[in-house]
Amino acid sequence: MEQKNHSIFNLAVVVGALGYFVDVYDLLLFSIVRVPSLKAMGLSAQDIASKGSEILNIQMLGLLIGGILWGVLGDKKGRLRVLFASIILYSLGSIANGFVHTVGQYAAVRFITGLGLAGELGAGITLVSELMSKEKRGIATSLVAGIGLSGAVFAYFVRVNFVTADGEGWRTCYYIGGGLGILLLLLRVGVLESGMYKSIQDSTVSKGNFFMLFTNGKRLKKYLTAILIALPNWYVIGILITFSNNFAAKMNITGPVDPGKGIMVSYVAISVGDVAIGFISQWFKSRKKSLWLFHIITIISAIWFFNLQGKSPSAMYWVCVFLGLGTGFWAMFVTMAAEQFGTNIRATVATTVPNMARGSLAVIVSPIFSLMQSWTGDYFKSGWITGIIVFGIASVALFMTEETFGKDLNYLEPA
Repeated sequence: MEQKNHSIFNLAVVVGALGYFVDVYDLLLFSIVRVPSLKAMGLSAQDIASKGSEILNIQMLGLLIGGILWGVLGDKKGRLRVLFASIILYSLGSIANGFVHTVGQYAAVRFITGLGLAGELGAGITLVSELMSKEKRGIATSLVAGIGLSGAVFAYFVRVNFVTADGEGWRTCYYIGGGLGILLLLLRVGVLESGMYKSIQDSTVSKGNFFMLFTNGKRLKKYLTAILIALPNWYVIGILITFSNNFAAKMNITGPVDPGKGIMVSYVAISVGDVAIGFISQWFKSRKKSLWLFHIITIISAIWFFNLQGKSPSAMYWVCVFLGLGTGFWAMFVTMAAEQFGTNIRATVATTVPNMARGSLAVIVSPIFSLMQSWTGDYFKSGWITGIIVFGIASVALFMTEETFGKDLNYLEPA
């Protein structure tokens, strides 16, 4: 029986990791094929930058709305049902991306795909956290994210092998993502629902009540700080690396910089970081200490980024590597969010928190960046001022966050 349970837990980790692999592949694919796909549609270089940013923000808005939808359903209907439904939606959305011909269609389909992508990570982390022992769940969730985040690397190499110099072939990249998602559904068979959730499934306790997070001051504080910790992730990926070619031009980098390659090398490092932080947390016996370590690495790397004047493209890619390593705490931050709340709203929190963080690119980080550009009239200066604001907010949030290492998760949140 013990061997059977061990196999079930391992399968949950494998399915969670592969699910997140496909999730990240599709989530980052637009950033990776942004330039060639919009170029193939006939957009100018200026429109590629502006329309690309708009489409990315619309995708993030889909993640924001989907995070609430799937989180509530995860607590009301079960973790596995959300995994199943979200995989179907983002797989079909990914395939539909290959049929768009206008910027409006592209934005609409990325919004729908974003809705689907919103359910994968939170439901998977919640399920793995509740199935694994408290001694092993940090490592297990880190493996889920570490393996899953390599989906961005795969997306880059798919682009390299299928997209031509004039932008043709980008549609194939989306078809591959949709196909991978459909294949993933077959692996879902055999994964069991969380025992913690099943114990309250038929009870009258309030489940998936999103508004519970706002009716209690302590819960609201925990929820907001859980989100704000991750602001640097999407500042780094959504601003610094996605638009690294624009920053490179302002800093007189000696050759062309490919944002897709920057995303690829950063996600290699993010994958390494996400696996490493599980073991570092175990070694420190602390979630917060490990997060502080990675937070400091990210700050140092961002300072390095803005001091690359006149350097080579290789130097820019190396900075992307260290920025990726520093932001490799995605699984740990989601795990901490899940550990801070009871079983009856845990999926709601674990699903909404990462998507609120992703959505922060559209509603916090990008608006600050745009506002700074309008105030200063300087693209480069706006980038580092935005960084100071983002890192300041995240530092305060991390300081206020409670330690959750070794916490027992079998409890409920009172209404």
